[in-house]
Amino acid sequence: MSADRAATTAGGAASKTGDGAGAKTGGVQSLERAFAILETMADAGGVISLSQLANDADLPLPTIHRLVRTLVDLGYVRQEASRQYSLGPRLIRLGETTSRMLGRWARPHMEQLAHELGESVNLAMLDGDQVVYVGQVMASRNSMRMFTEVGRRVLPHSTGVGKAILADLDPGDVRALLSRTGMPARTDHTITTPEDFVAELERTRRRGYALDEGEQEVGVRCVAVAVPDAPQLLALSVSGPVTRVTDEFVTRATGPLHKAAQAISAEMRGARG
Repeated sequence: MSADRAATTAGGAASKTGDGAGAKTGGVQSLERAFAILETMADAGGVISLSQLANDADLPLPTIHRLVRTLVDLGYVRQEASRQYSLGPRLIRLGETTSRMLGRWARPHMEQLAHELGESVNLAMLDGDQVVYVGQVMASRNSMRMFTEVGRRVLPHSTGVGKAILADLDPGDVRALLSRTGMPARTDHTITTPEDFVAELERTRRRGYALDEGEQEVGVRCVAVAVPDAPQLLALSVSGPVTRVTDEFVTRATGPLHKAAQAISAEMRGARG
C-alpha cells in the first residue's frame, strides 16, 4: 500500500480505534497502517526517523510509535543506535520466499512466450546492486545451456535484463550503482565505462527494449524489456545464439515480450490485491 493510500485511510478513519475497520477498504485499520509504515520505510531506503515516518505516512506520532514498537517486537523493524528505525531481519525470509514465487506467478506467460518465439525466456530482478534470475523457461526446441540459471547473480551492466531495469532509473542513481560495482568486462563486447553505458540506456529508452550483444556470454544475444508497474524492479528477456536471435527475430520478439511483461505485471498486482 502506498503512502498516499495510507493517508487516505488514516484521514477517513481518524476517529476509529487502532483496531477498527478501515473506512475505505473494509479492512483492519491497524494492519493497513502497519503495512503503510513498512512501505514508507522501504520508499525511504529502509532507514528513517520516527518523525519523518509520521510525516511521510501522514499518521499521528503516537500511532506511529505504538505500531513501530509492535513491529520492533516482532522483528520486522529494528531500532538503530542512531535512534532511527530500519527494516528488520524477519522481512528477509518473506522477501526470499516472495522472490521464488515470482517465477511461479510468471511461468504461464513465460511458457507461452517460449512456445511462440522458440527461445529460452528469463525473468530477473534487481536485488541490491545485482541482478538475480528468478524464473526461466527453456524452449522445447532449439534449447541451449546458458548462464541464465535460476538463482544466478550477475552485475547488471553486462546483461539485457540489467539494462532494461536500469533504463527506468535516474541516471545519477545508475552512476552511483556502477561506482559501487565497477564495470568488469565479461567479454570483449561488454560496456565498461559509465558514459557509454548511460548512452546505451538512453538508446534502450528510445527503442523500448534492451539488448545484450554477447556482453555477458560470447555467442549469446538477448532482448529484454522491463516489467511495468511491478512492486519490484523486474525484467523479462528472451535469449539464444546470435545465429538465431537476428535483427529480424528481435523485431518479431519485442511485441510478444511487452505483452508478456504486462501480463506478469497484472498477475503480480492481482496477487497483491
